[in-house]
Amino acid sequence: MMISKKIINSDFQSQITSLWTCFLLGTLFHTQLALMPLFHGLEVTHSHTDKVVNLDFVFWFMLLFFALPMLTIALTHFTTARIYRKFHFGLTVIFTVLNFIHLAIDIVIAVPSYQIALMVLLFTIGIGLNVVSWQWLRYGHIVIPKTVVS
Repeated sequence: MMISKKIINSDFQSQITSLWTCFLLGTLFHTQLALMPLFHGLEVTHSHTDKVVNLDFVFWFMLLFFALPMLTIALTHFTTARIYRKFHFGLTVIFTVLNFIHLAIDIVIAVPSYQIALMVLLFTIGIGLNVVSWQWLRYGHIVIPKTVVS
């Protein structure tokens, strides 16, 4: 099987943590952007929300949605175990599916266009994470000896 040197020589862990960091910052900004009207004296709450949705569930889900990328950023630098690489790839796929659903819902309920643009960016970063994570899963076990240049 022929493997391109470009793929083998990739620093998957750095690429992955870079993409997760961008994703996490985008997610934080997505939340902050939704709260921006507060700074202009506008309402951001919906009084009926607590009757339709269990807010405790929403808050725990949000905590998990933020905590998993943080843990993943740290863990990715400390292990290259195949089981972790499989878990990581699965996690990126789950996040991509959730982001796609969130983007579709945002489009259907007509949220502001700047939020849609940010969600498209987050979805694109997620696709990038899927690709690099897949490459890491497939080729992460191949060790290339480092050459010393004098």
